[in-house]
Amino acid sequence: MSGGLGLEQRYRRVLRLLPGWYRDRWEQDMVAAFLDSWLTGDPEADEYITKAARPGWPETASVAGLAARLYLGGAGTPRRHFAWGQAVRNAVLAVMLVHAVRGLATFTFLAWTRRLVGWLPAPPASLVTAAPGGVWPTVGHVVDYAWIMVFVTLALGHYRTARVIAALAIVPGLVFLLQHQVTGTLPVTFGPWAFWVLLDLVPVLAMAAFHRDAPPPACWPWLLALPANYLLVVVPLLVAQATGNSAWLPDFPGLCCLLVALACLAHAPRAWSRRTAGSGVWSLTLTLLAAVAGAFRIVTVGDYLHDLHLITVSLAELLILVAAVALVAPDAARAQTATPAPPPYRQTMAA
Repeated sequence: MSGGLGLEQRYRRVLRLLPGWYRDRWEQDMVAAFLDSWLTGDPEADEYITKAARPGWPETASVAGLAARLYLGGAGTPRRHFAWGQAVRNAVLAVMLVHAVRGLATFTFLAWTRRLVGWLPAPPASLVTAAPGGVWPTVGHVVDYAWIMVFVTLALGHYRTARVIAALAIVPGLVFLLQHQVTGTLPVTFGPWAFWVLLDLVPVLAMAAFHRDAPPPACWPWLLALPANYLLVVVPLLVAQATGNSAWLPDFPGLCCLLVALACLAHAPRAWSRRTAGSGVWSLTLTLLAAVAGAFRIVTVGDYLHDLHLITVSLAELLILVAAVALVAPDAARAQTATPAPPPYRQTMAA
């Protein structure tokens, strides 16, 4: 039926969202199923439907969700998509770990400065500052604690709960930025916006990689990474501040660059050996994290246009990051073929 080509082609355009390997295998069956859901058996009604009908939003959203799961592959997807899916999942967990460490640091810092723990010594005067008024400090603390819940629930495999909490957690930051930008109480700088986009919005959107076909994360290593990073990163920073050496500390974008660079250096021997299982996926993960940290550093350099020294320091941090990621980049490129072949993929239709 010539009219049927209209609706059929509309569905085929929607199915272009899917990877080519999946379309080659299932496109005909999916188009037939979609068309069968419309046709009534009445020639006149079917002719009108095939000319006027279009894929509905629920169907389009269903295909888009399936495409996200396939591109950010789980078990059974081709090696390239599986490697990218694992790398994105690892990168999201790493960013959530950063948020959780910051939340844990906020909690312990408040407990220390407000003397909520009796056996701790009094904090140095240099760390005690007057708390700003208004509701935003309280909201900020709640959001910091919410990120701890996001990281823990995500590491435990409760993906839906983690996505809901994370989606709610990024809303106050956006409202804060918009309100203070409109009222003029926030300087027109790129840093806060870069933080919200790169470390809040993008990771929350990338949580789509955690789906039912994705392998579960290694729970305990990730959970143990929370106290380990607190002890190895936050505690030394607090000691440096308490001893009056805060001038030596990098800003947050610089700290991100240096931490990713150290991770690349630590992983480089595994990447060079080419014999360690999963090294390519972690190299790809570190490359993604380096891209985020590098973009964060580049954007925030604009906040230091008045200070040549800070610009020089920022560029040095960026150079260190680039040099470190270059050590694992070749292994990251090989990750798409080095990942073990997955089992045959089952047809997955989004509900």
